Amino acid sequence: QVQFVESGGGLVRAGDSLRVSCAASEHTFGQYSIGWFRQAPGQEREFVAGISWSGGSTYYADSVKGRFTVSRDNAKGTVWLQMNSLKPEDTAVYYCGGQRYYSGGVYFAKNMDSWGKGTLVTVSS
Repeated sequence: QVQFVESGGGLVRAGDSLRVSCAASEHTFGQYSIGWFRQAPGQEREFVAGISWSGGSTYYADSVKGRFTVSRDNAKGTVWLQMNSLKPEDTAVYYCGGQRYYSGGVYFAKNMDSWGKGTLVTVSS
């Protein structure tokens, strides 16, 4: 099973930009659609963005649409989440999860085959 590693989190101010990454070294990386989720303290893990295994389709939660962009490079085994115009309510641990051979447009945390350990994004006001 592929192992994901997130990186790039940090402390930023409201309005700033940040890019977080999700990497895997396994050659099967390109078979996984990737979902970005986030979890704030005391809250459930929520969907943020998703990208199909080919990178041809992307999906976003309404709360981040127009501000966040998800992309991938299968040759590099990496998915990125570019986050612009960050808000304090974007503060959370960001996780990437993979779902093998998935081609749909709805991503549920319970359906992910594997997860990374997360990276913390903190947005100050």
